[in-house]
Parts: sequence; structure tokens; C-alpha cells
Amino acid sequence: QVQLVESGGGLVQAGGSLSLSCAGSRNIFSIDAMGWYRQAPGKERELVANILRNGDTSYTDSVKGRFTISRDSAKNTVYLQMNSLKVEDTAMYYCKLRGRLPGRLTTDYWGQGTQVTVSS
Repeated sequence: QVQLVESGGGLVQAGGSLSLSCAGSRNIFSIDAMGWYRQAPGKERELVANILRNGDTSYTDSVKGRFTISRDSAKNTVYLQMNSLKVEDTAMYYCKLRGRLPGRLTTDYWGQGTQVTVSS
């Protein structure tokens, strides 16, 4: 069983910053990618940022230049630094890990979500 533990959400004023982290359990054999998604009320879940095994990163257009994804491979942990936050960044943020346990197929695993609220 893979566990993802997220932390770092909260309430911040527009223009402020927050940092999210997501720690994966140590039993993961290999990780293909880790990423952050978000879902606002009444909207579909969308990919915010992703980092591949080789270190390549990608971002949705609305956060480019403001958000930075990074990782600590030794700790199976991914981070999301969010700067210049906007009211429209308000959402539940979810961590996703694509990887596999020993002897198992590649699977997507999700964290429980952490709320980010940006006030005007």
C-alpha cells in the first residue's frame, strides 16, 4: 500500500506565497512521475505541475512563472512552491504519484488533498 501525506495548505492573501509538500511512503519501488492537481468547487480536476523521473517539469499555463515544482527523490517527496497567489488559485490541491511497488504494475496514487484558499 502506498501512502501520500500532503501538508502546507492554508489561507493566504492574494499576492502571498504558500509551499505544499507531499511525502510518499518508503515502500515505493520506482516512481515515474509526481505531480500536483487542483479542483475548485464546480470545476474539473486539473493538472497544475508535474515532474518526471528524469527531472523534466511541466506546468499549466495559468501558473507558469508563479509556481515551482521540485522533488527530493531520496525521500519520495514532491514540493510545490506557490508565489504571487491569486484568488483563482483557490482549490483543493492533490498530490499524485505514478509508480509501482515491487512486483506490481505501475499505478497512480493520490493524496488526501490539502485546501488552498486565497483571499482578495
